[in-house]
Amino acid sequence: MRRVMIAGLTSGVGKTTICCALLAAYARRGSTVQPFKVGPDYIDPSHHTFVAGRPSRNLDSVLLTPDRLRASLISAAHGADICLIEGVMGLFDGRGSDGAGSSAAVAKLLSTPIVVVLDVSHTAHTAGAMALGCVALDPAIEVVGFILNRVASPSHAQIATEAVERATGLPVLGALPRDPQLTLPERYLGLIPTGEVVPAADLTDRLVAVAEAHLALDRIWAVAATGPLTSAALPASEEPPRRRVTVALARDRAFSFYYEDSLDVLRDAGADLVPFSPLTDAALPPGTEGVYLGGGFPELFAEELAANQPMHASLRAAAGNGRPIYGECGGLMYLGRSLADPAGHSWPMVGLVPCHSHMGAARVTVGYRTITALRPSPLMRSGTTSIGHEFHYSQPAEPVDPASAAYALAERGGSLEGYVQGSVLASYVHLHFGTEPGMAARFVEACARRTM
Repeated sequence: MRRVMIAGLTSGVGKTTICCALLAAYARRGSTVQPFKVGPDYIDPSHHTFVAGRPSRNLDSVLLTPDRLRASLISAAHGADICLIEGVMGLFDGRGSDGAGSSAAVAKLLSTPIVVVLDVSHTAHTAGAMALGCVALDPAIEVVGFILNRVASPSHAQIATEAVERATGLPVLGALPRDPQLTLPERYLGLIPTGEVVPAADLTDRLVAVAEAHLALDRIWAVAATGPLTSAALPASEEPPRRRVTVALARDRAFSFYYEDSLDVLRDAGADLVPFSPLTDAALPPGTEGVYLGGGFPELFAEELAANQPMHASLRAAAGNGRPIYGECGGLMYLGRSLADPAGHSWPMVGLVPCHSHMGAARVTVGYRTITALRPSPLMRSGTTSIGHEFHYSQPAEPVDPASAAYALAERGGSLEGYVQGSVLASYVHLHFGTEPGMAARFVEACARRTM
């Protein structure tokens, strides 16, 4: 299993672009490439998937146990010649003081060597100190080289390369010039998902050309680990599903935030996932027994979502018939009573939970959340504790009513979050079904019997 991690000194150094360039170049050379992303990111993997032609998977050591993390890598790597893992934030940035969930932590768990990307646009000789810090801070990780990004000239690249190699004794495996044409489009939550804006037709060709010209592709291939990974067998489901159920999965420009491995857990639990579009479809798919509305950017499509009243009616009818409906972040915003777009205009939404969402937050809400279920829902029994992740700029216009609150959040002193209304669960917290596979089984069971 050949594998290497592309990490960065900080966020914004160009990890995604470089990872996509490597994926594109190796694929063009005839190799089968399998991409991964460290942490709870939904957007960068969409770019990996576009370039690699295989779904990118999340590797999150906070949400997943070490065995499930290794199993995810092993399973997805089947048939691949190389696994390229993009890191998250800076190399050692993670949860809490011990850096749980960081790129370094995941690399250690997966026995994976690391190539660190350094943005040298505002430095030259000091690049050596930056690189040395990556090597020296944690001797348990295996840094095998560096890639310099945003070099100003050949002489700048030479100075920075000599400084890094002299300080660390490790090779510089590429030096990319500044190139605005390779900058992937961004907005307030990071890159724009490819499901919303299809990349330029020649993007892959440009990525390949840059990789072939400026990255030491053969040397990066050579430093990738080739040893096997061992993982304990994952526990089997307590009991096989009584029957398979049809779960409508919202997937369009407005809703695209899902963990691919989480969907696999749901499938294994007995769900047949049928995609639908809240933007354009007039009704849920035929035979729908449950609904999953993931995250995304519904605020950017609020007018279109509001105009599709037939879909609103279809969702309300499903809830009225006891069909389990799970809305996550963007799904919560859509299932609420109204949603204010970034310009402040309020649009009517489905109205299944008592929430009015708006984009008034001063800064992004982001972080892992330990949740305790306050009442039974399609996913959890009352009193059950799990962990998820928040990542949003929107916020509810009013406090959560204790009579319908879904969770208490430990990180916020037990403050209330989310809503349970009949067979509907909606929350800002993104969950990974691999964290607690029993959640997927409970959802499928609820779909099978139509009530909780």
